[in-house]
Amino acid sequence: MTACELTPALQRRLDEVGARIGWGVSEHIDEAVGRQAASRFVAWMTDTWTRTMTRDRHGVFVVTGDIPAMWLRDSSAQLWPFLALCDLPAVSRQIRDVVARQWHCIGIDPYANAFNCGPTGAHFDPDDVDLLDELWERKCEVDSLAFPVDLAWRLWQVTARPDHLNSAVHEGCRRIVDVWSVEQDHAARSTYRHVRPSEPADTLGVDGSGEPVGYTGMTWSGFRPSDDACRYGYNIPAQFMAMRALRQIGEFCRVWDDDNLAEHASKLANDIDVGVRHFGIIADHLAYEVDGLGSVLEMDDANMPSLLSLPLTSDLARDDPLYQATRSWVLSEANPYLFAGPTARGIGSPHSPDGYIWHIGVAVQGLTGDDVEARDCLQTILTTDGGTGWTHESFDPHDPTRFTRGWFSWSNSMACLLMMKVAGIDVITCAS
Repeated sequence: MTACELTPALQRRLDEVGARIGWGVSEHIDEAVGRQAASRFVAWMTDTWTRTMTRDRHGVFVVTGDIPAMWLRDSSAQLWPFLALCDLPAVSRQIRDVVARQWHCIGIDPYANAFNCGPTGAHFDPDDVDLLDELWERKCEVDSLAFPVDLAWRLWQVTARPDHLNSAVHEGCRRIVDVWSVEQDHAARSTYRHVRPSEPADTLGVDGSGEPVGYTGMTWSGFRPSDDACRYGYNIPAQFMAMRALRQIGEFCRVWDDDNLAEHASKLANDIDVGVRHFGIIADHLAYEVDGLGSVLEMDDANMPSLLSLPLTSDLARDDPLYQATRSWVLSEANPYLFAGPTARGIGSPHSPDGYIWHIGVAVQGLTGDDVEARDCLQTILTTDGGTGWTHESFDPHDPTRFTRGWFSWSNSMACLLMMKVAGIDVITCAS
């Protein structure tokens, strides 16, 4: 595998955008914060390009940071800031090659969430069931399939070129629709199991198939975007992202002249929508997970897709009353994963230590809020790095020098997006 290097043109562009960010941030906050944001933008974007991405015969393999595996979700979001630079041929080509690698992975196993750089046999836990040598782990997560669809669609929009929508993507989209259709009736139709003897919390139910769920029209997910097991089988943020992905697949079908797949995707999206509207709304806001049998989990998790991130990861508009009511609930004391301390207030996750806040969650709050909220969130990110110069998975708001994951590229990329928003550079537009 060959490490990816910056071209002179990309280096110049990163410096130019960094300078614009520095000026834009200092205009709203102060000169020192502006200089800090500019330097970190260039450092984090350079790090993502040169340290996380390597080229092989299947495209470009992307690690999420300090774990030697490629997550379909993380690798998609890590590329979002680079979409603004796709007028540079090296950048558009690189993203196309990441897309190619993602769909190669989906072709290996659409139920897997994280992959090795080849058939290395490396695994998070070698005692997991049904592991191929290419799989780091095999956790069924709806968003792991929705994110690559979304990245392929975004690349198409910014370049106006559909050449990356090749036969591998076409076949992969068929498999996605088939998997999500099977998982509408998980108990009766699915053979998927996840058993991890060393970690009972990651074993789904008694036999690996999960706790009982009722038929709702939604598609079942074993795990959340955090890679934690779902308490209930229908994760609502993932359902919204699946609906967007199915709409995007329908648009791809115009390129492929595939009316049958478009019809199947449209029907599935409608089924999911009906299920969400019937089972996923509690009073005036969205639940996080439901089982279709009356059980409801009210919370939000900082990992995307989250309820807070829906204008970024779905077609639910930022000004939709349902989103606004949900956002207010998520950012209130009613959410058991809203944490606060002297240095920050934000969303955490059961995936990390109790009371820790996620930089991704702070970035999402800024990206889905108004300009004042965006600036406040950016300042929080820049001042809670624990003296490292990097964002982290999570940090203690009472002492930011206590954090998890010293190198987490997905989090760096979300912070870069927020910097771009504060500077008036719109890359990932909220649904509106």
